[in-house]
Formats: sequence, structure tokens, C-alpha cells
Amino acid sequence: MRSDAVGQRAIRVADGAEDPRVAGLSASVARLRAELDAYPARLHDRQAAEDELDALDTQVAGGAPAAEGLRHSLLLIVAAVGSVSALAEALSSLRNAIELFGEPSGFRRVN
Repeated sequence: MRSDAVGQRAIRVADGAEDPRVAGLSASVARLRAELDAYPARLHDRQAAEDELDALDTQVAGGAPAAEGLRHSLLLIVAAVGSVSALAEALSSLRNAIELFGEPSGFRRVN
């Protein structure tokens, strides 16, 4: 079901059940955090990435977070670790999980 009024994909869940998008996002955040923790090289912006992963955890804890806030956090994480090929798969997984929350209102794709 798609709600074009708010520009987000709506997923129906049974009463009391966790939204599968939230569960997937939480798992992706945990995966990227674990891979970042295991990455041995020094990263200048490691703390910024860790701070944004904490922010994502906070957003997920509140239920279905807003797409705009998720995309902002993703942008900051990509800026911090985007060129590290060892983290590329986990970062891609996080991006895919965030995309399930839809596009922020007013956002239009080109192409």
C-alpha cells in the first residue's frame, strides 16, 4: 500500500507486531556498527559515523522514523565512511533499509 499524500510506503502490520521496515533498519544499523567497530584502520570521521549510528538507533527505538531524518543520517554516515570499500556492503544494506521508508514529501527523482 502506498500513501502518496505523505510520500512514504505504508506497511500494515498486525496489532502489536513490529514493522518489518523498522526491524530491517535496526539490523542494518547493527551490522554497519559491528563492521565499523571491526575495521582496524584509523578513520578521521569514525566518531561522526558512530554518532549518526547512535542517532539512527534512537530514531528506530521510537517506531517508524521519518524518511527525511533517516536520509540525513545516511548522508552523514556516507560522508564519514563512504570511501571505505570494506564497509561498502554494510553501507549499501543500510541505504536499502532506509529506502523502504519512502521519499520525503516534496522530493522528486530525476530519471
